[in-house]
Amino acid sequence: QVQLVESGGGLAEPGGSLQLSCTGAGSLFSLHATGWYRQAPGDRREWVGVINRDDVTNYADSVKGRFTISRDNAKQTVYLQMNNLRPDDTAVYYCSLLSSWGQGTQVTVSS
Repeated sequence: QVQLVESGGGLAEPGGSLQLSCTGAGSLFSLHATGWYRQAPGDRREWVGVINRDDVTNYADSVKGRFTISRDNAKQTVYLQMNNLRPDDTAVYYCSLLSSWGQGTQVTVSS
């Protein structure tokens, strides 16, 4: 079981930016795909995007062009850079690797 930890959430204004981090998987990040998901109150968990072991990324249409996933193998961290945030991006964000999940980090977009 991998102990993933998300961080970097908080409050942002519409149009603002936040960067989330996912740590805890050590070198496994460079060997396996890492996904980002989010869950708004009352909604199902939604896939946001993924980065695979070859640094190929793919995104949900709702975030394409605004969110970017990257990985720093030296820091053993996967990032979710979120730009041009909108109120409907408000959710708890989770990272996932090898069927393990972190505890999530809250992102709130509000003026």
